[in-house]
Amino acid sequence: MSHHAAFSRVLSSVIEPSAERTGGEGRFPRASVTALGRAGLLGLTVSADLGGGGLGLSDAAEVVARTARACAATAAVLQSHYAAVAVVEAYGSPWLRGEIAAGRHLGSLALTEGVPGEWAPRSTASRTGDVVALRAHKREVVSAGEADSYVWSSRPLAAEDGLTLWTVPAHAPELFVPARADGGGPHGSATSTVVADPVLVPADAMLGEDGEGLGILLRTVVPWLLELRSAIGTDAVHPSVAVASRDSAGRPAGSLAST
Repeated sequence: MSHHAAFSRVLSSVIEPSAERTGGEGRFPRASVTALGRAGLLGLTVSADLGGGGLGLSDAAEVVARTARACAATAAVLQSHYAAVAVVEAYGSPWLRGEIAAGRHLGSLALTEGVPGEWAPRSTASRTGDVVALRAHKREVVSAGEADSYVWSSRPLAAEDGLTLWTVPAHAPELFVPARADGGGPHGSATSTVVADPVLVPADAMLGEDGEGLGILLRTVVPWLLELRSAIGTDAVHPSVAVASRDSAGRPAGSLAST
């Protein structure tokens, strides 16, 4: 079965029937996410060598756009997932990519701190042996408490400037979602704050090189978010609207606005 047929079946049988409850009651669309995983849509952009669909951004954009017409919350979840998967596909472990390909893993982005839409991290990372401690209050995280992992940003471990990206498993101890959501996403998308105080991850959870995260965001995450949002035709689906880095003195080193 083609991914078009598989998606159409999930859309008509699960996403559309549950959309009113998802938006009206603010319930995370767990049934829709599960069905998308089983149909191969969560792994749509993972390499076919690992069991994924082997497709690209344009195919993901079509899925997100059609989903948005039925359920804004599910579209927001997919948008953040596909952008996160783009980073994991380029820099993540084969095991994690295989889990996504198998439809067993939902990803999300945890990049915003402080000013909404700005990706200059205030959070810290410190290493002891093979373990890294990450401390942060991440805002505007879609699928907060519902995703299986987050693509997470921090200040570098050792590099003078820039930021560093990590894969943070959602089940990690000392990672929690406060009861009060901070909003910023469609009702039902579980857009909220995620707190690490600290969360411990293995050093090999780093995505790319230390201090090179801004380049990854600009090359990968930003194009994916902008293309997916453009396909939807609205700026209300994903709360992240700008990206910025700061130099060692705290001055803006680069930015990208959505307008």
